[in-house]
Amino acid sequence: MSGVSYFALLRLTLPQIALALGAFLTLTLDLTVLRRRAQSTRFLAGALTACCGCVAAMLLLACASGQQTLFDGMMVANPLTRLIQMALAAFAILAVLLSVSSQFTRHVGEYLSLILFATVAMMFLAGTQNLLLIFISLEFLSLSLYILTGFSKRSRASAEAALKYFLFGGMSAGFLLFGMSLLYGLTGSINLMQIAAALGGPALDPLLLAAIVMVVIGFGFKVAAAPFHLWAPDAYQGAPTPSAAFIASSSKIASFFIFAQVMMLGLAGAAGSAGWQSYSSGWVMVIAIVAAVSMLLGNLAAIAQTSVRRLLAYSAIGHAGYMLLGLAAHTQQSLEALIYYVLTYALAAMGAFGVLGALEAEGVDELKSLGGLSRRAPVLSFCMFVFLLSLAGIPPLAGFFGKFYVFVEAFRAGSGELLWLVLLAIATSAVSLYYYLRVLKQIYVVQPEADAAEAIHTPLLHRAVLCVMAALVVLLGCAPHLLLQWIGQAMR
Repeated sequence: MSGVSYFALLRLTLPQIALALGAFLTLTLDLTVLRRRAQSTRFLAGALTACCGCVAAMLLLACASGQQTLFDGMMVANPLTRLIQMALAAFAILAVLLSVSSQFTRHVGEYLSLILFATVAMMFLAGTQNLLLIFISLEFLSLSLYILTGFSKRSRASAEAALKYFLFGGMSAGFLLFGMSLLYGLTGSINLMQIAAALGGPALDPLLLAAIVMVVIGFGFKVAAAPFHLWAPDAYQGAPTPSAAFIASSSKIASFFIFAQVMMLGLAGAAGSAGWQSYSSGWVMVIAIVAAVSMLLGNLAAIAQTSVRRLLAYSAIGHAGYMLLGLAAHTQQSLEALIYYVLTYALAAMGAFGVLGALEAEGVDELKSLGGLSRRAPVLSFCMFVFLLSLAGIPPLAGFFGKFYVFVEAFRAGSGELLWLVLLAIATSAVSLYYYLRVLKQIYVVQPEADAAEAIHTPLLHRAVLCVMAALVVLLGCAPHLLLQWIGQAMR
């Protein structure tokens, strides 16, 4: 390779390099200069350093322009990939800020640097169209998330959740790698565009169908879609709250984006159809089945939960089904709707976990422990009100427009062939309103217990971050064009 190519590669990876340097600097400062300081001081200084790395990465992405592809699709830079990478860096900042007041670990530098390393992996994942780098980035991301899940060393639930996450993750990696190897064997390429060109044809090879199923299983685990969701409830409940917030938001954005890239770019010629009486073999039918199972299982199982974290986990499984609906439509407009949906969902999900993190010191996790929360912590209660109603899809919040846009584009695709799936999504979305309202009933209607009537005090920074996130949820619901304009320009 020429020196010019390597210089171009260095220029393309400058945002990731800035994040990695921020991670190493955070770790170094915590283990040297700040080693003997109070934990609150270490967390605040580490968070500021980590945020500086994220801001530097966002500035580098904002200053970049044009489109570039290097090394057979190994690195791809265009406005859409840069938008996703900037969103990932922004969510890393939110995750870091929401962890500042945490008490679950004394290893501050290691924890914050792992968040940045996971973000680096997600940025590489969003900026490639090469199966090899996709797999390596996914495994780098997964290893970081396993450690973040088990980071609370004093919690047995955290260790158990990390072990389950690791075991299911290893199994899913095997399926994904096997599926990718079949794609390489069938096409002789690991570049998504070249795979798409080689797969054109009226009939699908049986090996291609096997590859499609295995790839969907592998990615289904990453996005917590049923029936590949078994790790999610335990991980969401057992992981430290900031880790659970990060897993529920940033990893969803990166995983769904690369899932859409693989299916809509690499397997474009093997889409098939999922019409009620006019289906044909292809990945759309597989995605439609997984979406239907996710919507049904996630929303019905959430009704029976007494833990708010497990309720949010099953809610995430249901939302994965709605997002897969946008993928099954496989049009440019449905991809735009999917990106808007996953970004706004991630904002609301991280906000909900942020509220639970603020209540962690009070031992609040069970539904009954939320009784009378509006009297004890009115600001946190209002933020939770906004986040949960957005997840439920109530106007004028961002979650409503996200669902509406995905459902409309899914109905338009293929002359209404996905109507059965859209109707199922609307029905299960109505079911989800019930369990979200159960949480809000505890917060606003039920009286607090006699021994839990004192006001809950949370750090100003934590409350400020949650208020900003709630304001963004309202703003993006009332004026969705602010984000859609950006997404549309990037896609065009």
